[in-house]
Amino acid sequence: QVQLAESGGGLVQAGDSLRLSCAASGRTFNSNAMAWFRQAPGKEREFVAAANWNGGNTVYVDSVKERFTISRDNAKNSVYLQMNSLKPEDTAVYYCAAAVSFGDGYHYAPKLPSAYHYWGQGTQVTVSL
Repeated sequence: QVQLAESGGGLVQAGDSLRLSCAASGRTFNSNAMAWFRQAPGKEREFVAAANWNGGNTVYVDSVKERFTISRDNAKNSVYLQMNSLKPEDTAVYYCAAAVSFGDGYHYAPKLPSAYHYWGQGTQVTVSL
């Protein structure tokens, strides 16, 4: 059974940092894109960041550029999201996702939720003023 398990969420103040982790089990994703999405109350799930199979290509939503960094450790079958300078508008449940297709090749790091087959249960991040 394939599982993605997120951890590292919590309640922090504006300007603080958090590091989210996502550990995959049941199969390896060393050849697949992985990503982070988030969903705030009353809003649709939003793309945050994605990394191609080796982390050499990363993409971000504009609102988190220069503040968030996605990385991965294929030896640990894991992906991470370092979040700095957190803002109240970053408050959401954060989800890890993994693709199974290889898309258009080496740099494949899609932004659409439909590109990802496996999802974690989410971890809550709350940023207070």
